[in-house]
Amino acid sequence: MTTEATLPTTAASPTARQVWTRTRGIALALVLLLVGAVAIAAVRSDARHGELDPRSADPYGSRAVAELLADRGVSTRVVTTLDEARAAAGPDTTLLVAVPDLLTERQQTGLHSATTGSGGRTVLLAPGGGAVERLAPGVTADPALSLDSTLAPACDLPAARRAGNADTGGIRYSTHLEADACYPSRRLATLLRIPDPAAEASPGGLPGDTVVLGARDILFNNHLDEHGNASLALQLLGSRDHLVWYLPSLSDVPDPDDERGFFDLIPSGWLWGTLQLFIAAALAALWRARRLGPLVPEKLPVAIRASETVEGRARLYRKANARDRAAAALRSATRTRLAPLTGVPVSQAHTPESLLPALSAHLHGTHGDGQSLHALLFGPPPGDDAALIALADQLDALEREVRRP
Repeated sequence: MTTEATLPTTAASPTARQVWTRTRGIALALVLLLVGAVAIAAVRSDARHGELDPRSADPYGSRAVAELLADRGVSTRVVTTLDEARAAAGPDTTLLVAVPDLLTERQQTGLHSATTGSGGRTVLLAPGGGAVERLAPGVTADPALSLDSTLAPACDLPAARRAGNADTGGIRYSTHLEADACYPSRRLATLLRIPDPAAEASPGGLPGDTVVLGARDILFNNHLDEHGNASLALQLLGSRDHLVWYLPSLSDVPDPDDERGFFDLIPSGWLWGTLQLFIAAALAALWRARRLGPLVPEKLPVAIRASETVEGRARLYRKANARDRAAAALRSATRTRLAPLTGVPVSQAHTPESLLPALSAHLHGTHGDGQSLHALLFGPPPGDDAALIALADQLDALEREVRRP
């Protein structure tokens, strides 16, 4: 007669209520994080929609300056590809590069080659270190930004002197070339006008040049009416009859050999932020690691029932899906208890050559042959939970048979 083992309800899988109780804190944190990300994205998308676009009337658009230029007879044309920008370079054209840092190195070099000697004006808005060195060779960007946003001209450039104070504070530049250095911040200029020695004067008597501006604020709709921003913007962009506004876009596909990698597209601030997060995580781990020395044994404050210990270990085995370890523990304990009952030393309880003959002789063949005993006590691990339960029942039946008088 075989007895079927019944598992207590406390050893069953966690119920849905228990799972929810354990995970509701993490779920709530994820929901709050998602809601916050959506809210931030919505706010930023509303505030920065059409940034530096002369067709956009949003706060960070540039439609106001385009309208003022149109009143003075200057036409504005938006281009979104490098080929269009290079083709537009000419003595009667001002080429505004809105976001120079979005261009690849080869695109920046190609654009500089197209504008050099064209006789027109090229305006670069807040180019970073690598971009400005390729688009305006001889100019270097300082890593430290200007502390003040509103600066005084402090130069002889007529456009700057007529405009007066303006919001040019941002990236600061230095150069060894002959240039007009205006709106200085800590002795470095935030606006440079570099004449083009390879270009002849335009029909209107204006030589070709490149203007490097350290901030974009003077072109934003919400800053155009502050200080001398409008005057400076109109003079920098309205010196020629035509203004070509270059906004790099996704359609401006670079050459396959010039494509950027994933890390090239990540701003440097994110890399530093990731490093800081790793440092913070390491410090938190050190802070939480309270046992920095050897383990110190201490007496338990209460006595724990053996059944609770067995149940706890069983839960761990079940959670780790470690049927092999559970089966090995059951067989080892059974062999250890059977060895003294059959006259085998405990030290040889786990040796099949010593235990199995004595066990067969004790049972007189009533529990199968030696091969079945070997499979039961030294066999492979069970393949599923049902086989593990059957193994436990068979080991229990074998031990009862041996203990029977």
